[in-house]
Amino acid sequence: MRACLALLRRDLTLSWREGGAIGTALGFYFTVVVLTPLGLGPDLNLLSRIAAGMLWVALLLAGLLSADRIFHNDYEDGSLDLLMLGPIPLELAAGIKSLAHWIATGIPLTLLAPVLGLLLNLPIDAYGMLMLSLLAGTPAVSFLAAIGAALTLGLRRSGVLIALLVLPLYVPVLIFGVSSVSAATTGPGSPWSALLILCAISLISIVLSPIAAAAALRASQR
Repeated sequence: MRACLALLRRDLTLSWREGGAIGTALGFYFTVVVLTPLGLGPDLNLLSRIAAGMLWVALLLAGLLSADRIFHNDYEDGSLDLLMLGPIPLELAAGIKSLAHWIATGIPLTLLAPVLGLLLNLPIDAYGMLMLSLLAGTPAVSFLAAIGAALTLGLRRSGVLIALLVLPLYVPVLIFGVSSVSAATTGPGSPWSALLILCAISLISIVLSPIAAAAALRASQR
């Protein structure tokens, strides 16, 4: 347990010390949402209808910007070899690094979403469900991104390859994330069913993604 906590603390410290990945993700998220009203015009009803979808799409793309850093730094400085030979199983280490990515990137993006919702005229009664859906869905964003990061480790232009590999996996997250927020505002149906499915997707990702990422890491080191 001490080794796991030390690895999590190390990754979080490096993320905040570098700052570039987090700043890029937040800046991209802010820029995309700010440009949307400028491109679509001042139609408040239109902005209100697309607000949930735009916030979710922008968040998924912003989360991908820093996905390649989940394992890249360890690969460059040789720490990945030590992790593979260390006392922590590689599956657990991959899960911890994915968790660190979620804490460093997913949570800040989630906290920024309500502020950006004001720019898109998101209904007030949707803010609670928006936060719940983001907190339920963003773990899947980070853990699924770890699979793409492990598969493209050491390759050139890995960011583009990660997007091609991971974006199809994000489709269920996007569908149920937007559905939960839309049902809370316009209906019909209950938003809780979509939210529970979103939680199930995140739980499945938390269990299976570290296994897939560890297998990809072992294959890349052969």
